[in-house]
Amino acid sequence: MRRLLPTALAFAACTADETALIDASSRLPGGATTNTLLLGSNAFASPIENLLPEHEGDFFSGNSFFNAAWVSAPASTTARDGLGPLFNARSCSACHFKDGRAQPPANGEDHLGLLLRLSIPGTGPEGGPLGHATYGGQLQPFALPDVPAEGAITITNAEIPGTYSDGTPYTLLSPTYTIGDPAYGPLPDDLLVSPRVAPQMIGLGLLEAIDDSAIRATADPDDADNDGISGRVNEVWDQQAQALRLGRFGWKADQPSIRQQVAGAFLGDMGITSPVFPEEACSEPQTECRASATGGAPEIEPDAFDKTVLYSSVLAVPVRRRFGAADVVAGEAHFHDLGCATCHTPSWTTDVHPSLPELSNQRIWPYTDQLLHDMGDGLADGRPVFAADGREWKTPPLWGLGLVDDVNGHTRFLHDGRARSLAEAILWHGGEAEAAKQAFRAAPAADRDALIAFLESL
Repeated sequence: MRRLLPTALAFAACTADETALIDASSRLPGGATTNTLLLGSNAFASPIENLLPEHEGDFFSGNSFFNAAWVSAPASTTARDGLGPLFNARSCSACHFKDGRAQPPANGEDHLGLLLRLSIPGTGPEGGPLGHATYGGQLQPFALPDVPAEGAITITNAEIPGTYSDGTPYTLLSPTYTIGDPAYGPLPDDLLVSPRVAPQMIGLGLLEAIDDSAIRATADPDDADNDGISGRVNEVWDQQAQALRLGRFGWKADQPSIRQQVAGAFLGDMGITSPVFPEEACSEPQTECRASATGGAPEIEPDAFDKTVLYSSVLAVPVRRRFGAADVVAGEAHFHDLGCATCHTPSWTTDVHPSLPELSNQRIWPYTDQLLHDMGDGLADGRPVFAADGREWKTPPLWGLGLVDDVNGHTRFLHDGRARSLAEAILWHGGEAEAAKQAFRAAPAADRDALIAFLESL
């Protein structure tokens, strides 16, 4: 079995009966940072509970920049002008509503919270994906007046029927994405398109505080132990360091830091330049885009940008619910017995965070190894991103899953939100997770229900 960190090793060796003796610290998945006070519809909006007084003002200022709608330049609101000219949303919270998870749009809805990554075959600068010469690396379906939007997204779902081993039927939704009305010339037949929904924002600073060497120590890229699991790290370009670094954030671990993830979202999603990415993303053929007024250079000032990064780093993970309930305890045992914990590593201990001591030396329970895994043909997007190939995705953290419905009013999961429930998300697993998926399909209904109860407690 792939080697786990010492904090997770006890679970890896447990039998079902032994696993029922839950580690009490897992009730507080963020350690001392855990949100124990604000649950329900605002469960993802709380700052970490041990936030130092000197960081409180910056948190609330960052919250303001995260939630406020940006406007086109020039405007009297100079701190928040510079939107677009091409964009996907007018604010961070338009996609991460209440700091939560987006869902695919229903018919007739704006495509807020879902975007399409674009590239063409080949390798771009610094080894990353090669963006289209005109449309770049992300389709932007909205634009300022007098600037043509890049195109419209249409989603068509096919239903795939299936059956559990006990005869219980289920269906899975398989989406197809079509780009219509391309405004800047036809799209090539070999265009690589990858849909992504916005995930919840909680716990990012804790994940960033895990030492690189700890994550690398769990990787087994060549499956040396022959367990069928070959987690790999992604090496991605760090704009600040001007070097390749360990990828941590994004659905394919394609960003090295929260700072660069935030800067990428400002530029790609809202057309806002920042200290990290100070140049507009308009391509040569997009003349109206290039001729539009800017909101300064950069459009989000360094102080406001830093506060938004801090805000994104210290949103707290909520306390677990129904902790110790019989079905939750049984479900945790099944989680390990089915092999889910092989990739969804339960626990880590954070290292010393360089600027936020509140995040340092915390035992946390995110249920992720932070590595890339082959998830099979069913979830493949065919689009490489640095070291990640078209079948690989980063293991997402599971903390907060049970509160997505409370916060965002839906239960849509996976990278494009195709799964309408946690059970459907499991049933979409393939590749390295095929054995775990088949074990779930073969399990008695009571065991399946217990596993879902455990996941909903996280």
